[in-house]
Amino acid sequence: MADQELIGGRYELRGLLGRGGMATVHDGWDTRLHRPVAVKLLHPALSADPECRARFEFEARSAAALNHPNIVVVHDGGYDAQRGGVPYLVMERLPGRSLLEVIARGAMSPQYVRSVLSDVLAGLGVAHAAGILHRDVKPANILFGASGEAKIADFGIAKSGGTDLTRAGQMVGTMAYLSPERIAGRPASPLDDLYAVGAVGYEALTGRMPFPQTDPASLMHAILEHRLPPVTDVRPDVDSALAGVIDHAMASDLAHRFRDADGMRAALHGARPPTRVLPAPLAGAPPPMTRAVMPPPPPGRRRKILAAGAVGSALVLGLVLVIAEPASSSGPASTSTTPTTSLTTSTTPSTTPTTTIASVSEGPAPVPGPGSGNGNGNGKKPKHDRGG
Repeated sequence: MADQELIGGRYELRGLLGRGGMATVHDGWDTRLHRPVAVKLLHPALSADPECRARFEFEARSAAALNHPNIVVVHDGGYDAQRGGVPYLVMERLPGRSLLEVIARGAMSPQYVRSVLSDVLAGLGVAHAAGILHRDVKPANILFGASGEAKIADFGIAKSGGTDLTRAGQMVGTMAYLSPERIAGRPASPLDDLYAVGAVGYEALTGRMPFPQTDPASLMHAILEHRLPPVTDVRPDVDSALAGVIDHAMASDLAHRFRDADGMRAALHGARPPTRVLPAPLAGAPPPMTRAVMPPPPPGRRRKILAAGAVGSALVLGLVLVIAEPASSSGPASTSTTPTTSLTTSTTPSTTPTTTIASVSEGPAPVPGPGSGNGNGNGKKPKHDRGG
């Protein structure tokens, strides 16, 4: 190819690698450094649009400002005078396929999906820390390097903290991977990129898009209403940790999603997400109840109290038995006038002494008869007064 046909006087165009809504990507060759490159050219029909040109230039600046192994490297950029000033972007040439091509061959293993998502989140963490949102995370924009590492490409509709090329009410990005908040027209945030990562993981694990509706209106309603079966309903063999990360990233409630890429990446590798502290109690929740609890007595004092209580209970029981005993007995009187008291002490397994007092039995004294024996001399037994 002649020098005048080189892009930027330096880059030779070869085969077509891909075509998007705004640009085409070509296999290229850097004639100065003798290395393969990928050359991205804005569609000629859009090169006259100031907004499209601004987006293309912003992509070059955004990607060039990010230096990370999981972000596609941008080498150069400019305008090709030979093609009427069409903007171009020169990037590293990756030998691997895109994630979209890999998913087309079928659902992927959980281990491989975890590795891919970890790489993507590492790159997004760097971009977010630099104040840059990608806003179009999808399988076609995830490429693979020579060592199999995943890399994020295409920052064409990215947004930085100081620059937003989106008009009020305009929604950018691929709808199938947009969060409900973006569908509703809310401003973009890092959580939208994390939602898209969850959607990518869902598709990689199940082999189907989270929301497969092809009609735009039906697709919007499905996303807003979150008509999405859990990952494990579609793919039961996915481990609960990975499935939980996907479900957490795509939760219908914004408050239940990951706060940042680093937290989501840590959860992928088994770290538990931090507990969120609510700024105020939930509406309608009852006030907390406080109850004073007296401390237990010391062990020695507790044993003394239990022993004293047991002794007191035994004494009361013995007194009741004495009072209930009849004053006289209908049988022969005891030969002894001395009351007999038996005190037995037993120790329970809990080492609490238990004291029992036997009942006291005291009968009336014998009545002497006129003879030398106990009878009255006529062979009849003496009559006793039962009333005492």
